[in-house]
Amino acid sequence: MTPRTLSILVVVGAVALGGGWYFGSATKPAQQVAIDSGTLMFPNLAPRLKDAAKIEIVSQGKTTTLVLADGRWGLADRGGYPILDTKLRGMLTALTELRLLEPRTSDAEQLRRLGVEEPDANDSKSSLLRLLDGSGKPILSIITGHRRVRAQAKVPEQIYIRRPGEAQAWLAEGALQVDADPQLWLDRDVMNIDSKRIAGAVITRDGQTLTLARKDDKLDVTDPADHPPLDDYRVEDVGRAFEHVTFQDVQPNSTPVGDEIGRGVFTTTDGLTITATVFKAEKDILARFAVTSDDKAKEEAQTLTTRLGNWTYQLGAWKEKALVPTLADLKKAEAIPPAAETPPAPVGATTEAPAETPAPAGDATKP
Repeated sequence: MTPRTLSILVVVGAVALGGGWYFGSATKPAQQVAIDSGTLMFPNLAPRLKDAAKIEIVSQGKTTTLVLADGRWGLADRGGYPILDTKLRGMLTALTELRLLEPRTSDAEQLRRLGVEEPDANDSKSSLLRLLDGSGKPILSIITGHRRVRAQAKVPEQIYIRRPGEAQAWLAEGALQVDADPQLWLDRDVMNIDSKRIAGAVITRDGQTLTLARKDDKLDVTDPADHPPLDDYRVEDVGRAFEHVTFQDVQPNSTPVGDEIGRGVFTTTDGLTITATVFKAEKDILARFAVTSDDKAKEEAQTLTTRLGNWTYQLGAWKEKALVPTLADLKKAEAIPPAAETPPAPVGATTEAPAETPAPAGDATKP
């Protein structure tokens, strides 16, 4: 090998080493080197959660906001209506336990495959979670993407995540679930009062009054006394009006509603009085509830008033006939008489039309 050839090889080798450094380690994200697998995403987060006062979840350009007021978390766009405590607790706990496992792509074109693209696009699958303190200062921010399905039993859940403003996506370990749909945060249980507790009801609707009272362990219409036969199941539905009541949507009482269609005042055997005022807005049925008691149910009345007193609930349409029925709603359906049966033909009889008898010759009817 000549000295000239050796010099060329040395130069080429130096360029190759330099290129390898430039195109290799220099483009490798710093996180891959600086962060070990299993590192907490948000160290020392637990003690900082006591300062949290607002949570924002951004997805597809829309924002769901949870706010803390009077010691209770609620949905901002539903007037602060209480959310599911267990759901919020689960999300915050998962944030404190979230651990980075390994770096994934930092290619902006590949982020969508993991569901961690920017969340402001209409077709985005990601969610941006921001946790703020009382002054609006950020406590944490994270973009969450697809959850990784694990077929094995008792294997920790995994999720793809990214820090806002950083290109690097990560696979993380943790049961973090961020729901951007506000409907999924609502505590839909309204009340649950056993039908056997309902002693009676007075329904006012369309200028008419309907009174029901319990007789022989079942409800019956007592006024008007002269009424058509009633359907027992429909009458008992009035008694079941407050069993397992849930809502489809909710709004503060200050929000305008449709026309009032009726009012039902229900009393229980232990002195609870529940007044349901029912409204109709297009196809929706909405109701407001007022609860009072001067008897042994006074504490329950206070609890229900605190929970229900400021809200208007959108209920299923079927609740209309339980809360404010008319007498026609409770009537027994008229029996439909059975169709007359055609008697069977005698044995040997035929259903064919008889053959026409030809007219005799010279019949006067012939032309």
